[in-house]
This record gives sequence, C-alpha cells and structure tokens, in this order.
Amino acid sequence: MVENRVARARQFLPFDALKGLQEALREKEVEYEVKRDLSEDSLNELNNKFNQIENGSLIKIKYYKSGKYSEIKGIVTNIDYIKKKIQINKEYNINICDIVNICV
Repeated sequence: MVENRVARARQFLPFDALKGLQEALREKEVEYEVKRDLSEDSLNELNNKFNQIENGSLIKIKYYKSGKYSEIKGIVTNIDYIKKKIQINKEYNINICDIVNICV
C-alpha cells in the first residue's frame, strides 16, 4: 500500500518536458553590447600604450569578448605578435584586436 502512495506521488513531481528551455531563456536575458569602432586617434594612442608593454608589466586592459566589454588587471606573461594575442596572469589570452583601452 505504501508503494502505491509513492508511485502516485511521483506523478506530481515537477517535469521539465522541454529540457534546456529554461537555460536558453536565461541566456536570452543577457544584454549584449555592439562592439564600437575606435577612432584613428584612439587607435594611435592604444598602439603607443601597447608598445610600452613588456612581459612582467602590470596592466589593466578593457576588451570586447562574447558580446560585452570586460576588464582585467594583471601581469603580462606573454605577447604573441604572430597570433596577435596577449596573455595575462598565465590564464587569460586576449586578442589584441579586441582591446579598447590599456592602463600601464
């Protein structure tokens, strides 16, 4: 008799018929920003700052990734001019073309 009650109670448990729908809806709630183009003066200033950076430099970078602007502060561990990437704290690899501001 107890088994019948348990079986009957199971039918009232929440059921997600559209598995993953809630996650997809949450992703849609995220506000994305459009990447802004930098002016020629801003690009020249950014280039000058970038030329001052060396491995071991402590910097703060603002960059565009995955539809939003982010900032990271840390130590430059590698600059790859061929792949056009800069590595911060041996963990973050940022495309140089995505950088919009550098504070040295």
